[in-house]
Amino acid sequence: MLKQILSKLPRKSLKPDSDESPRVDSARSADSPRAAGRSNKPHGGSSSAAKRASSSAVFPASMVSGIEPLVPFKDVPNAEKMNLFVSKLSLCCVTFDFTDPSKSSADKDVKRKTLVELVDFVACGTMRFSEPAILAICRMCAINLFRVFPPNYRASGGGENDDDEPLFDPAWPHLQLVYELLLKFISSSCIDAKVAKKYIDHSFIARLLELFDSEDPRERDCLKTILHRIYGKFMVHRPYIRKSINNIFYRFVFETDKPNGIGELLEIFGSVITGFALPLKEEHKIFLWRVLVPLHKPKSIGAYFQQLSYCVMQFIEKEPKLASIVIRGLLKYWPATNSQKEVMFLGELEEILEVINMVEFQRIMVPLFRRIGCCINSLHFQVAERALFLWNNDHIVNLIAHNRQVILPIIFSALDRNVQSHWNPAVVNLTNNIRKMFLEMDEKFFISCHNHFKEEEAILISTGEKRKEAWKQLEHAASLRPVTGNTAVLVS
Repeated sequence: MLKQILSKLPRKSLKPDSDESPRVDSARSADSPRAAGRSNKPHGGSSSAAKRASSSAVFPASMVSGIEPLVPFKDVPNAEKMNLFVSKLSLCCVTFDFTDPSKSSADKDVKRKTLVELVDFVACGTMRFSEPAILAICRMCAINLFRVFPPNYRASGGGENDDDEPLFDPAWPHLQLVYELLLKFISSSCIDAKVAKKYIDHSFIARLLELFDSEDPRERDCLKTILHRIYGKFMVHRPYIRKSINNIFYRFVFETDKPNGIGELLEIFGSVITGFALPLKEEHKIFLWRVLVPLHKPKSIGAYFQQLSYCVMQFIEKEPKLASIVIRGLLKYWPATNSQKEVMFLGELEEILEVINMVEFQRIMVPLFRRIGCCINSLHFQVAERALFLWNNDHIVNLIAHNRQVILPIIFSALDRNVQSHWNPAVVNLTNNIRKMFLEMDEKFFISCHNHFKEEEAILISTGEKRKEAWKQLEHAASLRPVTGNTAVLVS
């Protein structure tokens, strides 16, 4: 059927040394589309184009031999360009096997050049897209992009190293052009959003979100840009997109622990949160507590930590009273055995404390500095250093100084133990500097805390010695007890 459709249209021979093959480079995946020109009204031939787009069957390359290029857009009048656009889209619905580069190389080249021509046509923005054209482009993108990814070693948990090389799709030279075409189409001012939303619907968006599971970072980056443009252009789809992304996050945290696409989706949400109106809706606060905070739990947090931290900070900057809620969440998911995650948590904690107000700080300072005290005593020097570096921040020091009567007794024992027994000289020096800082803040209170600590330490030493003596007496009494006959009774 595809041959019958294409046979009705004029073709031209494709010369091997033709200069019509445009350059395809990384610039084609840029976010900003070309400036859209003046729109024209839809022409009268759109109904036949719709029939052609809807009736053309999709064939794999093995069933279609010798794909021939269609005439370029410049060789047809404006009234027929939209029909030709739909026909070229139908030609690009033919799929190929890219695992073997030697198969159908000529046909692949024809399709690639046709895609380049389509991208340039959409980017020019000289004609308004008819409904059949919108249907055809959505259909072509769906045929080329929506696919099931094969299982690989990461999906089964075999890739434990975060530095594993990503898997690149061999079909990327064509996929990149399809993504670029979709991006420029959505960004174009020549489409009617009310018409386009019928085809870029919930089903289309759901399939698009499934592609974020791709192992190819280039594909996920293109998807990020496209989904962001869809969110901006189709307001009616915004609640559905947010809900669908939430479900992906839930599935990641509680089921898969596979971080593909999480960083890119968080980047999208970072810009979405920026546009939230004040006061924040309860829906958005629930998203912070039930989605963003639990995203600190997975061991693969390093793959998306920067984007996650940015989203959290956007919430706190919009509503500062959320700072104490986030800190409680951090303390809840604080890593027990992963020192690199501890360093990341301490870095995020410092960012939050830089913008927290006094009231919110006082609500969480007791559990917070108990945790910081444990980090100060950490045998991993990077964790101890990062915790001590909090005192390099003037705002945090000011908060601590105003609440030293509560904070110093909590961390005094941690500081003293570091000075006495920590193995790392840099940690010991930093600890001494902080002790000196507290001494300068309030010498009388510092000495009082020091004396109290010595008293408690003496009590602990005395208690420990009494316990040892009691055990010795029990052992001595047991050794003197005579051994009788059968002391144990076996019960059958």
